[in-house]
This record gives sequence, C-alpha cells and structure tokens, in this order.
Amino acid sequence: MARKVFVSINKLEAGMRVAEHVTDSRGRKLINRGTILDNYIILSMRSRGLDGAFVGDDDFWDCSKDRKIVVPAHIRKIVKENMIQDKKKMALNSTIKSHVENGIRKLFDDTSSKEFSDTTRRIADDLMDAITNNDALAFDIDALKVSDEYTFKHSVDVASIAMVMAKNKGYSDSRIYDIGIAGLLHDLGKTKIPNEILLKPGKLTDNEFEEMKNHSLYGFQLLENKKDISDSVKMAVLQHHEKINGSGYPHRASGCRISEYAKILTVADIFDALVTDRPYKKAFAKNEAVEILMSMTDEIDFDSLNCFLRSVILYPVNSIVNLSNGEKAVVIKNTYTCILRPTVVSIQNGNIYDLANDLNCAGIIITK
Repeated sequence: MARKVFVSINKLEAGMRVAEHVTDSRGRKLINRGTILDNYIILSMRSRGLDGAFVGDDDFWDCSKDRKIVVPAHIRKIVKENMIQDKKKMALNSTIKSHVENGIRKLFDDTSSKEFSDTTRRIADDLMDAITNNDALAFDIDALKVSDEYTFKHSVDVASIAMVMAKNKGYSDSRIYDIGIAGLLHDLGKTKIPNEILLKPGKLTDNEFEEMKNHSLYGFQLLENKKDISDSVKMAVLQHHEKINGSGYPHRASGCRISEYAKILTVADIFDALVTDRPYKKAFAKNEAVEILMSMTDEIDFDSLNCFLRSVILYPVNSIVNLSNGEKAVVIKNTYTCILRPTVVSIQNGNIYDLANDLNCAGIIITK
C-alpha cells in the first residue's frame, strides 16, 4: 500500500524522498516535497534543529498504474517508420558508477592523500571508457547519476558533460581526458568552506556568499603544488566561475583571459546546478535550464554554449511529451540545432509535428 511516514532526524537516510514540504517554525519552506535526501541535506536539517520529515515509500511515488499511457498499434507503426535514433549517448553501468562514487568520495575526504592523483586518474579512466567504448557524442543527464550526495553527483556530472562537449569540439583524447579531470576537481575548494555556509538551506548573507565564492581559489591552492596535475586543469578549476563579460570571480577575468577548459566547465557547471535539487531550491526542468543558459550569452562563451546544445539530449527518442495543443506525443527525431523542438507523433491522431522546421507548428511547444 502506498504510504508516507514520519521519520525522525536520527533515522533519516540518504536516498529517502520527502513526501511533504519541510518548513521551519515560521512556516517558511526549507525542503520541497519530492526532494531526495542526501547526507548534506540531513546534516543541514540537524543543524537547524528539525525533528525529521515525512517520507514516502516506493508505492507512494509510483503512479504508473494510474497514468500508464497506451500508444495504439497504428500510432506505434507510424513511430517506427519515422523514428531516427539519437546520437550515441554516454552511459555509466552500475560497476562504473560504484567505482566513480567511491573514488570521488576519497578525493573530497582527503585532498592531501598520496593517492590523490592516482585516484583522480582512475575516475577519469572510467569516464573516458564510458565515452570511447560507446563512441558517445551526446548525454542525457538523467542517465549519469552516480550518487544522491550533491557534491559527488555534481562533480561527476560536470566532468561527464564537459568531456562529451570536448569530444564534440574535436579535442584529442588526451585533452578530453584532461578536461574530465578538471570537471572532477572543479569544486574541490568547497572542502575548505565551513559546513554552516556550504550546507545552509536558506539564502547566504553577503559575507557568507563572499566566502563561498572563494572555493574556486581554494581549489586552485589545493592543486597548485601537485606536479602531476596539469596547469590547464588548475587554471580551469580557478576560473570556472569567471564570466565572459568580466562579472565572475575570483578575478573578474573576461574574454580571452579565461581558459578554454574553464569556458566549457562554466556551461556544464551551470546546467547541472540548475537541474539538481538543493535544500534551498527545487530543480529546474531540463528545458527550462537550457532556456536559462541561452539567455546568458553575455556571460558564457558562445561557442561552448553551442557545443553544449549539440551535446545534450532533452527529449530522448521514444519518450512521451505533452504538447501545448493538449495532445500527448512520442518523440521520433531530435534536431540538434533546435533541441527544444524535436519532431513528434501525436498519440491521439498520428499527426507528425516537426516543431523545428514546420511553420504550421510554430505555435506548438512542449509543456512537459
């Protein structure tokens, strides 16, 4: 039977999903319903003196029995006849995910370990294999998840996205590998940020935000004397929050003063942060995150943004979407120059809507 139960703070575990909004004593929302708990969120709840949270069991969240979508046979035939498969996507099997998660934990737990560089290379090797073995030229962010803990998940996501982008840019294998290492280590400096700032559910004060902004400098300092980490990686870690217009940090670098790797990491970092739940915000939908990125052309490198758009798959072929005309449809083809507007087949009537190229479809958008 689907049910939700209250679990005390001492019994909450990473991976549980919140079934009711968690609020403070003044009724302010701290954690959204549906958020998957990780150890950082639980620690933050403890620091605020919260008693626990309502969580739902698997059946509570499994609505598939109530909303299963049946595609009629004649529509399936139209889909099959017109479907064009997506570009090959980066995939992480369960073994690689386990290796990567264990490795990234070791990196962040002990930045001074003698095995630091070897561990970093082993993780990068796994990610490189996941790309080269499948000749991957694209990624679906939902398929990359390696951990419920934000720091670990985010580091691997950014590394994976950046590596796929680098491959689409035509980088050599050695440079793809190098930018993967930069992605894995880009937030290493957060290990030097006090937990009361790093894990704070609410808005940071001006002083707290200034300290948080130091994490890219701290990361550079942690890597500075590691001779087996390349200067290109160190510079990318230092500059991954710089902006093309000079509004970033820590040095307000602009334009060509920002390294190529950092320009790629910036796009990957922003996208993954937008689509990930945090204690202080609910994740944006993937299409919303892309639209936000597309509005930031004065801040992020235009070439890197275009490369990202060629690399990300928002609506995998054969997935079902809702259209603004009230119809449900099956995605049959992605247009990589216009990723928000794939070609779809209506489940209701079999109509094919080429959202990217058919002017008759200009008023139709994907709503979910």
